[in-house]
Amino acid sequence: MTTKNKIILVLGGARSGKSAFAEQMALERTAAPIYLATGRAWDDEMMSRIDKHKARRETNWKSFEEPLEVSQFIQSKSKGSETLLLDCLTLWVTNLMLDEQEIELAFQDLLTTITSFDGTIIFVSNEIGMGIVPENKMAREFRDYIGDLHRRIADIANEVYLVVAGIPMTVKKSD
Repeated sequence: MTTKNKIILVLGGARSGKSAFAEQMALERTAAPIYLATGRAWDDEMMSRIDKHKARRETNWKSFEEPLEVSQFIQSKSKGSETLLLDCLTLWVTNLMLDEQEIELAFQDLLTTITSFDGTIIFVSNEIGMGIVPENKMAREFRDYIGDLHRRIADIANEVYLVVAGIPMTVKKSD
């Protein structure tokens, strides 16, 4: 059963099982969760990844794609104690950067939106800050943006998980 304004952050490396874990959590909360995909199919390989994610979800999911305007989408679904899974923050930040959007404004809008969301919202994102320092400016800016967003969401989240090799580890859990 969902409670008002439950925020969950699921982090992990590439192919760690974070999306499957988040999807399982969403299905435990409701029979028909909302899935918000932020990925764009820039090439055949990315299309294949998107198709695999779609195939894993059953038909009871209400699936939507929104690469940029996630705050507005979330606001539109904030009624009736919904369970919404956003996969993933990493691709959303990539899209914002490539479209030369105001990153800080987008982050502020998202944080404001999720604190008033009526239901459970589960974020999936890649934990990329544990690796080497990227060699180029854009990659370093991306690493800094996503690290900052993770920290800010984790600060207000009820639950934070880190998935490593398919094993979810609880980082934070509060009511």
